[in-house]
Amino acid sequence: MQTVAVLSLKGGVGKTTIALGLASAAQRRGARTLVVDLDPQCNATATLDPGDTDATLADVLETPRPAVLRDAISRSGWGEEVDVLVGSEDLELLNDQDPDPRRLEKLSRALQELEHLLSDDELPYQLVLLDCPPSLGRLTKSALIAADGALLVTEPTLFAVSGAQRAFEAVEQVAEKHNPRLSPLGVVVNRVRPQSYEHQYRIQELREHFGTLVMPVALPDRLAVQQAQGACLPIHAWGTPGSREVALALNLLLARLLRSIGRSRPRPVIRTDDEDADTDVDADERVVQDG
Repeated sequence: MQTVAVLSLKGGVGKTTIALGLASAAQRRGARTLVVDLDPQCNATATLDPGDTDATLADVLETPRPAVLRDAISRSGWGEEVDVLVGSEDLELLNDQDPDPRRLEKLSRALQELEHLLSDDELPYQLVLLDCPPSLGRLTKSALIAADGALLVTEPTLFAVSGAQRAFEAVEQVAEKHNPRLSPLGVVVNRVRPQSYEHQYRIQELREHFGTLVMPVALPDRLAVQQAQGACLPIHAWGTPGSREVALALNLLLARLLRSIGRSRPRPVIRTDDEDADTDVDADERVVQDG
């Protein structure tokens, strides 16, 4: 089982979209996946359309016992391969900024019980995706402590570099203090318009700051993403040219992500105001397009 925290410390960059897209790509590969909705907005839970549960993730974080965990997990509306540890607006009450360290470990303790909850005829989870809120409180820190790796999500906008840098620093701090196996898996650029000079400039800026941590596939800005989410369907099932373009990018992103887990990742080169840092740019950085 590989556990990936999907995070951004800047709201509105499509973090949940990436988490859901990776779940869709994993489903297409036949990999059983659990999506853990840590964001109090509960957008991932709404899109995955699970059945009713007797508990939620808020209950699990208060009482991380196997019985509570079992009651908080539901089969998604997407099919048998994708389950949801359902979110709740009550999570906001647990998102204190300076939590007791023992409370930070509750999610990790709960996820360790997953394999013991499965019946004899059930396949184990191969991928657990932690959809984090866009803030560095208890919820995001708990996810980073429980994760094997962290995927940073950003957009090619003015504040993208600083937001991604704050998220990277948070990953480093948690790895140093709480979770030595945690590593940054990469920076994925979302909602890219290939013809936008501004977007290309910001992507180059991200490359100069993060080097090879910037994923060599970016996600194009397509209306099909919102349409699929509104219909509570995986992007791979939407069936329009735009959705196929995004789905192909997500397939490549998932493959690279899974290869990266467990490998040490390079520290990004940070450009200062006084000098230009050497860059290590991945030559195949691109936006995937049809044809």
